[in-house]
Amino acid sequence: MINGARVVVVLPAYNAEKTLERTFAEVPPGVVDQFLLVDDASGDGTVAEAARLGIPYVVHERNRGYGGNQKTCYTEALRLGADIVIMLHPDYQYTPKLIGAMAWLVASGEFDVVLGSRILGTGAVKGGMPRYKYVANRFLTLVENILLGVKLSEYHTGYRAFSRTVLETLPLAEASDDFVFDNEMLAQAVAFGFSIGEISCPTKYFAEASSISFRRSVTYGFGVLGTALRFRLHLWGLRPDPLFQQHGRRLTSAASPGQTRATAGGRRVS
Repeated sequence: MINGARVVVVLPAYNAEKTLERTFAEVPPGVVDQFLLVDDASGDGTVAEAARLGIPYVVHERNRGYGGNQKTCYTEALRLGADIVIMLHPDYQYTPKLIGAMAWLVASGEFDVVLGSRILGTGAVKGGMPRYKYVANRFLTLVENILLGVKLSEYHTGYRAFSRTVLETLPLAEASDDFVFDNEMLAQAVAFGFSIGEISCPTKYFAEASSISFRRSVTYGFGVLGTALRFRLHLWGLRPDPLFQQHGRRLTSAASPGQTRATAGGRRVS
């Protein structure tokens, strides 16, 4: 525990067999109380690798998308009694060495959400981020800061920490099952008045690291702009949106069809 808070690290996985061990090996000792990997119907040996490493896992029998994967991650983390949940991609793109720092920032009570920013410092392009993605990141972040009325260095990092209160409060079931889920979740956090902090995080781009295609990046970009516009219209009262409302659908801890739970040893539980 950190400052009396139970820390759960969730690993949203899709074809992460080649990078899972490297990611898991760099997690600082004595910081994490529980790990959980959610496999989104991978076509490789991700689940077998998780079992070999002793990482508890949940398996989606059909692919639910990146957002759908996260919904399971957070649902299961709450069920496990997490006070702080850190999402770490198992593709070794973000360094696990910052887990402790991110958890402490949430545990301090100063921040409800903490982001590992690739833009703070000079690590993004140096770490291999394609130029077009860097330029798009800066443009989308500028627009979002204006429309959401906050100031973040980036909204598009996949390295995040949340307090339990955030995950129980946000209507995450209203959000997309696709990649824009990340963006919608941050817009929700702003709408509900949660405080967001950032730390500088180096990143690595290489063949085995997850990365969406140019076409999917364009789709994501339009989704980001759409989310920011929805936020502003909701704020002005012109278009009330369940994505940002108190009565919006929240996550449930009940297992859903097409999902199986398993222990680290591989025993499946219905």
